[in-house]
Amino acid sequence: MNTTLARPKLHRGKSLNRGSSLWRKVLEQKYLYLMILPALIWVIIFAYGPMFGLYMAFINYSPGGGSFFSQFFHSEFIGADWFKYFLDNGDFYLVMRNTLAQSLLTLLFGFPAPIILALLINEISRNTVKKVFQTVSYLPHFISWVIAANIIITMLSSDGLINNILMFFGFVNEPVRFLQIGPYFWWIIALSNTWKEMGFGAILYLAAISSINPELYEAARVDGANRVRLMFHITLPALIPTIVVMAILSIGGILNAGFDQQYLLQNDTVLQYSDVIDTYTYRYGLQNSMFSYGAAVGLFKSVVSFILVVTVNSIARRTNGQSLF
Repeated sequence: MNTTLARPKLHRGKSLNRGSSLWRKVLEQKYLYLMILPALIWVIIFAYGPMFGLYMAFINYSPGGGSFFSQFFHSEFIGADWFKYFLDNGDFYLVMRNTLAQSLLTLLFGFPAPIILALLINEISRNTVKKVFQTVSYLPHFISWVIAANIIITMLSSDGLINNILMFFGFVNEPVRFLQIGPYFWWIIALSNTWKEMGFGAILYLAAISSINPELYEAARVDGANRVRLMFHITLPALIPTIVVMAILSIGGILNAGFDQQYLLQNDTVLQYSDVIDTYTYRYGLQNSMFSYGAAVGLFKSVVSFILVVTVNSIARRTNGQSLF
């Protein structure tokens, strides 16, 4: 009986001590918490605030003459009907095929490219050349997709640079209409994404490389290791934690095939190959005013992405001890 009575007092004591200790740490680091406060407010307003709109996926919302909130909360509740409609719809297979094909191809080219680029930049000995190379590789990331899409369309046109090179070397006898052939569209999206984001993605890996202890390289050189061995036995193993984290994030976002590039590069002749979840949501949700259906498709994508992140994170933690959380 005494044991039974003593435990709550002990737990309360620990809880109070823990609470006072936490509050003391907050006071000690109050300026750091004040610096975080604007970002926290931004996340609450713009990331968590709009989540109440997810309710739209479970109602039959149709804008009418009343106020938005009146229409929103008085619309008919239909549960998961919009989700069933999407899964039973013939568009589901088409949209998922295009999304997965474009995402997997982008992952195939776009994931290793920043790692290889960072390793190559790290091998440049002259700092001036290294900085110029880094700056040039970053530039495509800062170009908007509107400009990038026009560059790609110009290069792939019938009289563009790519067709001129192919015809000059005799690979083709007449211009190839790249943007009017459906299966080519997946490769165009994957390669253009890789070109645009490769340099910017290398920043993370270069930062990880800069944290490697130089004494490891010196010791390996004393043992006779050349530059290739240094890369494969010191630099690359040191990048594994960063690679695992980026792989988890990349696989979790596999349904985020993109929107801007598809919307700007697609045309009616390749719509069967270019339509992904985001463009499909935009077309039905906004252009056709099927707001609830668009919200349901978007929520479906978010739930699947969340499950993928948790699953891949769990697999990574169990296999090599590296994980995102």
